[in-house]
Amino acid sequence: MKQTLALLVLLLAFVSCEKPITSDDSNGSKGVDSNDNLVVNVPKDGLLSSRLNFAVYQQDGTRVKQVNQKSDDTDFGTASFQLDKGDYFLVVVAHSSDGNPTMANPKKIQFTNSQGFTETFLFCGNVTVGDEREEMSIALKRIVSLCRFVLEDDYPADVAKMRFYYTGGSGAFDATTGLGCVNSRQSLTFDVSDGRKQFDLYTFLHDTEGTIHLTVTAYSANDNVLFEREFDVPLVQNKMTWLTGSFFLGSITIPTVSIHMDWGGEYHLTF
Repeated sequence: MKQTLALLVLLLAFVSCEKPITSDDSNGSKGVDSNDNLVVNVPKDGLLSSRLNFAVYQQDGTRVKQVNQKSDDTDFGTASFQLDKGDYFLVVVAHSSDGNPTMANPKKIQFTNSQGFTETFLFCGNVTVGDEREEMSIALKRIVSLCRFVLEDDYPADVAKMRFYYTGGSGAFDATTGLGCVNSRQSLTFDVSDGRKQFDLYTFLHDTEGTIHLTVTAYSANDNVLFEREFDVPLVQNKMTWLTGSFFLGSITIPTVSIHMDWGGEYHLTF
């Protein structure tokens, strides 16, 4: 009897130490399982983003699986899925926002003001899963436009924050087109106690070209409005528009500068 009890105690101890085997499609650090039949690789060369989101949809737009990754994940850049045989729609988004976008609907992938808007890259395409494992190496393309706002004058002593509020663009995009799909009110506020003078404002245009209406406001530490100016800024998808000048003295121009080779080009106007 004592021997039986001892064996039971040993068996219970062994079972309690065993870790359960789980599968979590919400993260990409589980590695490629032998049963996974779709493997997607994003080349890391030139990948500047800190987050990747992989989503697989049925042809009617119903999301089947999603994998979210951060740059410090072991398998950052590789996601795998176990899927039934059939035709699917794959969307991959690369960005550096503070959180993951909402991806339930491929026609409305959305970021928020609280997450922040960053350089965003997209891949979308159809994929067929059959009897053999499908391995894909994909290329992403930049789908945002950038307004780079640069101050040339010094801050008055009582300026503590700069707020950039802009309309005309979108904080969400349709993965099938890479274009903005809602009319957003985008807003970013920066503490300028460190003296920063360059601010990058991203948006998804509703077409390959567009214009945003930008309101720039300087605040004191207790949120009193000290200065405010408005601008209509032309933008082009995958291009940056530089908005540079003396904000507090009243002179703002869009100057000619050397092309940033990571972007498709720049847009130059004076007003």
